[in-house]
Amino acid sequence: MSIDLDLLDDGIAVITLNRPDKRNALDAEHYQALSEAWTRVRDDDAIRVAVVTGAGDQVFSAGADLKSWIGREAPLGELWQTQKGMLLNRGLEIWKPVIAALNGHCLAGGMTLMLATDIRVAAEHVSFALSEVKRGIIAANGGTQRLPDQLPHAIAMEMLLTGDAIDAATALRFGLINRVVPAAQLMDAALDYARRIAANAPLAVQAAKELALRGREPGLAAGLRFEQFVQNILRHTDDAAEGRAAFAAKRAPRFKGE
Repeated sequence: MSIDLDLLDDGIAVITLNRPDKRNALDAEHYQALSEAWTRVRDDDAIRVAVVTGAGDQVFSAGADLKSWIGREAPLGELWQTQKGMLLNRGLEIWKPVIAALNGHCLAGGMTLMLATDIRVAAEHVSFALSEVKRGIIAANGGTQRLPDQLPHAIAMEMLLTGDAIDAATALRFGLINRVVPAAQLMDAALDYARRIAANAPLAVQAAKELALRGREPGLAAGLRFEQFVQNILRHTDDAAEGRAAFAAKRAPRFKGE
């Protein structure tokens, strides 16, 4: 069980979230390994394009492994260690294109990771949800910032405020993903995109990505930072504790707004 990075001969790195028995959810150790993988993609000149996927055929990623985080207290000083354990969806600047090969359901932190990628291919059975409000917290690491930028306002707000899921066909219709394919064709479709991109001039590709993103998201850094502060407040509320307890006990939460 790990974060695997495989470098193919044509300059394509494949990152695999490899915890299928945990729905490819990530604890602190695996988040650190993922941060190291993204840093290698950024810094290794042999890599021109990255593909990120999950192990198995059920879940791309369920985001944070909630059971491993229940009761964890982080020092307040970590809020000012802004470059520690940086992730793609948290704001790490990677100008090499990143393609998401969505092998299964894309949930919570798994979806915020997807939102930070450039091209997305999904298997037919995949669904998408930011369910954090059902746990007393928000869709941080870019969920509240990127989703309204990438979907029509009303659709984004429905997903953020209800926590309910949409299916792959709906995601395709609203332009959240590029293609829907049978599961058996998923990696072939993702690698086809990657090879076509890797064949282009690498500096021009990176420049095109940086210019496109900087032009669209001038306030993203401030929004991501504000998310961190709000999430730090919410995680100490009674509702967040109730959300974690309900999740662990597999029961409906009883929120009080406290």
